[in-house]
Amino acid sequence: MNQTTQDQLTKYIRVTGDRNAKFVEFDFAIQDPTLFVELVLPQQAFQHFCEINQVVEMTEAQKAWNDAQEDKWRYGEEPDVLNPIAQHALKQDQ
Repeated sequence: MNQTTQDQLTKYIRVTGDRNAKFVEFDFAIQDPTLFVELVLPQQAFQHFCEINQVVEMTEAQKAWNDAQEDKWRYGEEPDVLNPIAQHALKQDQ
């Protein structure tokens, strides 16, 4: 993969802990927001990481899909293919 192709890939983050904490917990994905790693960095390093990678925040829909997939593996519940976000929201209300 050359540098130009690498620069064109969208890099996503989702802060999963307190954004203002000494250490920031977050998910990081490249091109596919459903395939991510969990990372922890000191605040200043997190800011630098975001700048050099030109990250974008995952959308609410992407976050909801990832949450639904995590629930599937944790609880054995398949998200509704037609509306995965609604099912996840209903489950949270129960």
